[in-house]
Amino acid sequence: MNFGAGRTVANLRHDDANVRVTIKGDRVDTGRRKFGVVVGDGAKTGINMTLNTGVMLRANARTEPSETVRWDRT
Repeated sequence: MNFGAGRTVANLRHDDANVRVTIKGDRVDTGRRKFGVVVGDGAKTGINMTLNTGVMLRANARTEPSETVRWDRT
């Protein structure tokens, strides 16, 4: 895994709702407002980018510089 410089990882939903994640294709409520992200082996992020709460970067996923990732990335 490699996080690019200036990357931001959100861990708290600002709307007070629970974080939901995708497990085996289904969206599941974690029961938590604070969760962060899940990052798989070999994933790489661009510089100055943001990962929203509950996002999963699967193994070998890539992001672009200055991107905001709101949904899971394969």
